[in-house]
Amino acid sequence: MKLFLKGTRCDTPKCGLDRREAPPGQQIHRRGKQTDYGLHLREKQKVKHYYGVLERQFRRYFEEADRVKGNTGDLLMSLLERRLDNVVHRLGFGSSRAAARQLINHGHIAVNGRRVDVASYLVRVGAVIRVKNRGKSLDLVRATLADTGRDVPDFLSLGGGDIPEGVVGRLPLAEDVSIPVQTQLIIELCSR
Repeated sequence: MKLFLKGTRCDTPKCGLDRREAPPGQQIHRRGKQTDYGLHLREKQKVKHYYGVLERQFRRYFEEADRVKGNTGDLLMSLLERRLDNVVHRLGFGSSRAAARQLINHGHIAVNGRRVDVASYLVRVGAVIRVKNRGKSLDLVRATLADTGRDVPDFLSLGGGDIPEGVVGRLPLAEDVSIPVQTQLIIELCSR
């Protein structure tokens, strides 16, 4: 499945999904049927790679979602969608989540008027994400906004003006997740 990890480069045919019948090599081996554990693990790895989190971070998010009353899968995806690097990417300030993470780490993004350089920062409802009022920061984000032209999800609102900014209107729901994921498989795997 295409996860669009490389930003606009994933729109080209080179970023394809063509798989061969057998792995490379002289001897012919057929790929076996995937086990239940393999299906569960593939779903979890897909989410981890998509959001750019490591295993320890993912476990922490799962434990936090498991503690709160409600659907654990929806809460887990909501926590991942609330990460600052994801919000910056979804607003269109970065072409990919990795580019958004770099913008944050280099200090180009401010949340509620304060510089935040931690990509895993969880934004709250009403948080204002603004690009710093510096020439280099503004040039980077304006170029990306002009190139991507992506639509902003419902839980975010993009403000116009000289300085690009976005506001978190509500907490993200399961419908706001941009990749098709079966959260029940992830929950079953992590609950073992």
